[in-house]
Amino acid sequence: MQPGFPVFNIVTLNFQFQHKEFIWLFAGLAVLAGLFLLLLQWKKVTAKKIGDENLVKALINNYSSKLFTSKFLLLSFAFAVGVIAVMNPRRPGESDAVNRKGIDIAIALDVSKSMLAADLAPNRLERAKQFITKLMNEMPNDRIALILFAGKAYLQMPLTSDHGAAQLFVSSASPDAIPQQGTVISDALTMSANAFNTTDKKFKTVLLISDGEDHDEDALSMAKSLSEQGVMINTIGIGSPEGATIIDPATGDLKKDEAGNTVVSKLNEDVLKEIAAATNGEYLRLQGSDAAVSVLTKQLSQIDKKVFSDVSQMNFRTFFLWFASIMFVLLVVENFIPERKKVVA
Repeated sequence: MQPGFPVFNIVTLNFQFQHKEFIWLFAGLAVLAGLFLLLLQWKKVTAKKIGDENLVKALINNYSSKLFTSKFLLLSFAFAVGVIAVMNPRRPGESDAVNRKGIDIAIALDVSKSMLAADLAPNRLERAKQFITKLMNEMPNDRIALILFAGKAYLQMPLTSDHGAAQLFVSSASPDAIPQQGTVISDALTMSANAFNTTDKKFKTVLLISDGEDHDEDALSMAKSLSEQGVMINTIGIGSPEGATIIDPATGDLKKDEAGNTVVSKLNEDVLKEIAAATNGEYLRLQGSDAAVSVLTKQLSQIDKKVFSDVSQMNFRTFFLWFASIMFVLLVVENFIPERKKVVA
């Protein structure tokens, strides 16, 4: 998986650089050229300081400026070839392309401690994970991004069609992943938006899974902003309006507030319904995973799909070793070129 790599149609994808971001290293050629000119100037100044022109000529009689320049050119060429090696030129195999037709889904999963409430057995978080896994199994052609949030949101996994890797990230999600507690939905929506290609005005949706408890007031305004960008937000409510107590995993006891009262976490459906409605999305209260997956896949089928080449599934032929070898040979040759002329006996 290679986050941030551009997707091309395989017809035009013949030769490319894996790490285009290192192109700035070519600026090192200008640095080398500057140092070379400074060295030449220093040699001229030093020769003048000696004073006696005949003496200078006698001292440097065997010195070859052409060989010295040749060494510099070889060194510069080796540097340029090394930069190309770092950028890793590559070409996909003729039949390695995997064309997929799907949409981009950013799944924002609430991992706050309130998700440990057991009004959905074994607890809300585990039921949410089961639901996500079943959803991915039903949507094999879609690319998935995973955002975990509580008091802060983090991009846990960028967009990928590698659902096997996605399921590993989902299965390992826990409240321990984010130290700040709370339910900052607006931050989760912002991070979800950042996971998408900003040039696309469709083919993308956010799936927000939360109990909605302790949400921030900016969530609805952020949802409206995403709607203007062509993003549909579907929300999944986890828990029950009646609520349930929370077992603190650190102590094994019921979680209590500062006053010593037992905390009861309740599902806040209102905010989740408002967010979905603001983007023409669907709100579902999770009870049975199969039924929720069926309703949601039908909802997502209304989104236009696009064909994209799945770069993560291609087998590329890379040329890094070729260019690295050329660089090594050039450096060896440069090392054996003398700066003195060959003395004729």
